[in-house]
Amino acid sequence: MANVPTDLRYTEDHEWARTASDTVRIGITDYAQKQLGDIVYVELPKKGDRFEATEPFGSVESVKAVTELYMPVTGTVTAVNEMLNDSPEDVNTDAYGDGWLIEVKVADRAQLDGLLDAKKYQAYCEAEAAG
Repeated sequence: MANVPTDLRYTEDHEWARTASDTVRIGITDYAQKQLGDIVYVELPKKGDRFEATEPFGSVESVKAVTELYMPVTGTVTAVNEMLNDSPEDVNTDAYGDGWLIEVKVADRAQLDGLLDAKKYQAYCEAEAAG
């Protein structure tokens, strides 16, 4: 099974959210990067862009497919991981560290409570894998 840190919240679209003070760092899960294969390009929004929860905010291109990224919460982008422009493979090698995608200032922190915890996300992935 994929690595599922217990300190994060998850979406059924395989994004993770890590809270830090008034911002949330967002990335794709280890499960997602394994399904995608080698990531060759990441398209991310600009700092200051605002998105609603579940709205697409970018995409990840792998050798297999191009996959849209979806916002786990409503908020405004405060930081973008510019390192991924030169090293998109960081998403494969360190999905929960150097492979983070964006940080957002959350409009409503209560939305985080609606995301899956690690146990529920892991069960969701196992059910999805079993097909």
